[in-house]
Amino acid sequence: MSSSTNPRKATIVTGASEGIGAELARVFAAKGHEVVLVARRRDRLEALSAEIAASGARKPLVVALDLCDSGAADALEQALREAGLTVEILVNNAGFGLIGPAMGLGAAEQLAMVDLNVRALTELTLRFQRDIAAARGAVLNVASIAAFMPGPNFAVYYATKAYVRSFSEALAQEMAPLGVKVSCLCPGPVETGFQARAGFGFTGAMSSMKPALVPASEVARQGYEGLMAGQGVVVPGVMNKIMLIFVRLTPRALLMPMLAYAQGGR
Repeated sequence: MSSSTNPRKATIVTGASEGIGAELARVFAAKGHEVVLVARRRDRLEALSAEIAASGARKPLVVALDLCDSGAADALEQALREAGLTVEILVNNAGFGLIGPAMGLGAAEQLAMVDLNVRALTELTLRFQRDIAAARGAVLNVASIAAFMPGPNFAVYYATKAYVRSFSEALAQEMAPLGVKVSCLCPGPVETGFQARAGFGFTGAMSSMKPALVPASEVARQGYEGLMAGQGVVVPGVMNKIMLIFVRLTPRALLMPMLAYAQGGR
């Protein structure tokens, strides 16, 4: 992949400009991995790169691009080649959600959500899987506890995360014989820029989620440790684990109205 005869192994972190992505980049860098920061906002990536370098870690490569753009994967691969890097670990964190009934949200935005949360994640995984296998590396896909249930008033977002979880668990089985670890990180509610983009805050009916809040830094730490330990699915936070037990035990006819109310609907 690289023009170098001995390319350095790198960890790509997408959606690294803020929130869980930025915290994952900090954790991987602190653990000695050379990190590549990928997101749209170059200024934020440059600031994070400088911060990580100031901590004593190798200065991360910044690749500012929109993963929904045609040719984004080609541009990322070219940037890695020019920097003399090959992919050892891929962290697919980029994604966004939108709250509201599917009929009331714009079709274009919902399809863009599918494009980023599903297609871009899949494309990068397929693009770099041979390099990851050659390095006996790893893939960390960031989903959500939404991956375990349908989401009234969040229908498309929840469906995209269900895909991520399903894809990750199947890929883990396929790539285990090659020495590759694949984990799916499924956080519950985390206070990041995600809420502003999705169109909600932890107020009103959504305030019921507050007891399950886990800091982004803790989500990243548990995600890293779970990946290194070969854990297939990582759910940070005791309350979130309890919530998933409740979800599994509750009949759908009862669960759906409860979820709809909790997410601002009826």
